[in-house]
Amino acid sequence: QVQLVESGGGSVQAGGSLRLSCAASGYTYSTYYMAWFRQAPGKERKGVAGITSDGITTYADSVKGRFTISQDNAKTTLYLQMNSLKPEDTAMYYCAARPEPGGWGPHWLFRSWGTGTQVTVPQ
Repeated sequence: QVQLVESGGGSVQAGGSLRLSCAASGYTYSTYYMAWFRQAPGKERKGVAGITSDGITTYADSVKGRFTISQDNAKTTLYLQMNSLKPEDTAMYYCAARPEPGGWGPHWLFRSWGTGTQVTVPQ
């Protein structure tokens, strides 16, 4: 499985920005679909954004126009730029990977996960 390590979380006021990073290593397949999920206390883990190895992106409706997913050319680091943050964005954010041709989907389809980074946007 791919090893994933997230960083960049923190506490930011509403309207502010954060950039999350996910360092990836240990690839065993040729290409992977990468995604960010988030989970608030007591709620299900849900997809936030995903990206194919060719750079095609998908976003949850709740973050469209505010969040941007990207990855470096070497496919070793995944990013999530989060702008105009809202209190409802507060959650633990996880990086996830699955071999292609797998793509966007629920969390149970992803086998590789990081340990998460906390994002807090106070009311």
